[in-house]
Amino acid sequence: MTVTSGSVFKNPVHFLAFGFGSGLAPKAPGTAGTLVAIPLYLVLIHWLNLYAYLGAIIGAFILGIYLCGRTASDLGVHDHGGIVWDEFVGFWITMILVPLTWYWLLAGFVLFRMFDILKPFPIGLLDKKVQGGFGIMLDDVIAGLYACAVLHTAMYFTGF
Repeated sequence: MTVTSGSVFKNPVHFLAFGFGSGLAPKAPGTAGTLVAIPLYLVLIHWLNLYAYLGAIIGAFILGIYLCGRTASDLGVHDHGGIVWDEFVGFWITMILVPLTWYWLLAGFVLFRMFDILKPFPIGLLDKKVQGGFGIMLDDVIAGLYACAVLHTAMYFTGF
């Protein structure tokens, strides 16, 4: 199946997996998806307490296994570049308990994209070995955990 804006916008599963269409960006769809994750993050942290926010992340992860797996199967491509729901969840993990300032938000964005692109151990290995929707989600979850750990280390050493 060829991916077109028409096909993505007509199928609600593909629409969500493609990050409301952000995954259709002709260059750097993962970065575009992460950019779309930012305003959604701002809404989540405004309306939810920490436990509800963590619950939303877990729910989005579980939903993402289905969305990403189904879309990849429909397209016949494991982890198609336009599938960016996993970037949403990875970025939201990155920002757990991080102060809401423009510079921490920017640092979270840059760190998450760096870990997602470079795929340091074991992210790259898992990306290659774990298939299906779970595999698509897993590498971004770990990239988010790595980025979150770096942010919290920086927060500790800077007194935040």
